[in-house]
Amino acid sequence: MPQELGVFVVVILVAAVMGILSPEFRTASNLSVLLLNGSVVTFLAIGQACVLLTGGIDLSVGSNIALTGVIAAIAMHAGAPWWAGALVAIVVGIAVGVFNGVMVHYGKLPPFIVTFATFGISASIPNILTQAKSVTITEPLFAVFGRGKIFSVPVPIIMVIIAALIISYFLRHTATGLHIYAVGGNRETARLAGINIAKTTILVYVISGVCAAFGGIITASRLMVGYPTAGSGTEQFYSIASAVVGGVSLFGGVGTILGAFIGALLIATVSNGMNVIGVDSYWQPLVIGVIILGGVLLDTNKAGLSTLTSRLKLGKESSKADTSQPTPSH
Repeated sequence: MPQELGVFVVVILVAAVMGILSPEFRTASNLSVLLLNGSVVTFLAIGQACVLLTGGIDLSVGSNIALTGVIAAIAMHAGAPWWAGALVAIVVGIAVGVFNGVMVHYGKLPPFIVTFATFGISASIPNILTQAKSVTITEPLFAVFGRGKIFSVPVPIIMVIIAALIISYFLRHTATGLHIYAVGGNRETARLAGINIAKTTILVYVISGVCAAFGGIITASRLMVGYPTAGSGTEQFYSIASAVVGGVSLFGGVGTILGAFIGALLIATVSNGMNVIGVDSYWQPLVIGVIILGGVLLDTNKAGLSTLTSRLKLGKESSKADTSQPTPSH
């Protein structure tokens, strides 16, 4: 059974339990809130999945939400139209991704260190630019990104579904997408095969930066305010949890965008369900932490089992080869 299907079954079971515990969970208004809140985490999870597929990690996505949202708000406050504000946010997301990718590849630094440093930098810049004050967005059309609807379907949900379909197709049906899997599977072998490691590494961080920028646009659009502290919570860890639970390996080379998408839906369902049934907010990081630990433990055991199986197969093949060799005559 595909792991994505297994995770989806877990989502259904969790939703059923939450619905039994609280009738409010089953209401259409709560479902809308769940999906809207989950759209930002899903965007982050999609970008995070691309980075994880190469064996990297991006801890800067949370603060990137604040950075891009505040920059968009400042641009519109300075007179830029609503679409230009969104475009500026995406450019900033690309810049953050390029910085991360360049430092990881050319700086030869661990992705954890680079993106953790970028997390601090991206969190500080909005506070410096605004003196830790929020920036009101006065362009009414900018609200379409977070509050708009198309045929009664919220725009953020449509946006994240389109992004998931595009990136999923890109990974599975283009040469560059296959290169991402190859780099995560074995970086040195990919290099010897002629794959441009630098281009691939920078690209996945750019994708993550753009996805975080869309998260920042949606957050700022829903509130119509650029908050310098937006995304300073557990968003980056939620994105990692979503991808890992959805079957994306921390060791690289394994996983799908569909899995990350369903994993984000699971995290959103758990988080929303705990809010609805009245669980104290400080329990939520504990539950998400357990989910991350379980996903990583499963991933590690799968990697260890795969290695053991490969070694056993190699051992059997070598023993067969030895027995098939003719006995030398004396």
